[in-house]
Amino acid sequence: MTPKDRPKRRLTQLEVLESEAIFIIREVVAETDNPAMLFSGGKDSMVMLHLAVKAFAPGSVPFSLLHVDTGHNFPEVLEFRDRCVGKYLLNLVVASVQDALDRGIVHQEPNGSRNRIQTPVLLETAQKNGFTALLGGARRDEEKARAKERVFSFRDEFGQWDPKNQRPELWSIFNAEVHQGESIRVFPLSNWTELDVWDYIRQEGIDLPSIYYAHEREVFERGGMLFAANEFCRPKNDEPTSVQKVRYRTVGDATLTAAVRSDADTVDKVVAEIATTRITERGATRGDDRVGAAAMEDRKKEGYF
Repeated sequence: MTPKDRPKRRLTQLEVLESEAIFIIREVVAETDNPAMLFSGGKDSMVMLHLAVKAFAPGSVPFSLLHVDTGHNFPEVLEFRDRCVGKYLLNLVVASVQDALDRGIVHQEPNGSRNRIQTPVLLETAQKNGFTALLGGARRDEEKARAKERVFSFRDEFGQWDPKNQRPELWSIFNAEVHQGESIRVFPLSNWTELDVWDYIRQEGIDLPSIYYAHEREVFERGGMLFAANEFCRPKNDEPTSVQKVRYRTVGDATLTAAVRSDADTVDKVVAEIATTRITERGATRGDDRVGAAAMEDRKKEGYF
């Protein structure tokens, strides 16, 4: 059999996505001076970290991790985050919202949420550490503002995004040039879906925080969503609590991130569940995206990731 007669092997969907993401991560390291990766310990963060480890193996990951800590995090996720940092011997930069509140840099919102005040804390930390590019795990299928954002998303000297002023990315050619004071947000998982992420987690055996799988938790219903009753999020008098079997599709500020009823306690069951879901994880579980139709886009224009 000659080489011409041999059947051509086609890459699988996950292989194509993995190859693209690794190329983007390497491109950021090659073209920018001081990149960092946003890392919360969530599922997208873990896929990003796994890809970064693959991209530079057998060497070490050549950039820092950055976590904007609202102070309202799920303890299981923080413990998992710290364990991962120790496992891969990574440098973790923590941007503390509580510290910014104590210094008077930001002010608590009346509703107790710290989601919107993350933005100035993120911008201050990026400037202080000289980060010229920030890698993140945002995906286009999550929300409509993210759907129209480029893989390389440029921010002005104030960290703001202008959706009407984006660079073309024809044939996956990325222009990483920035002027003094400008920066880039880069999204290697832009073309992935939630199902792709979970398929990849299953294929690669990626470990995740336990709250991504079904477990019993005390919850209450608010606005059609199930919130955990904890020190950060307390039910009102007309919001009775109950213990239900739930899991989290995304993790963030505990005051705004809701759970979903689920019996999916293994990765195979989660994949099967996601395959039949028609609402994105942010649409189903994030209270901050229900403030208004353009809530995410407005935050991005202010400098949100």
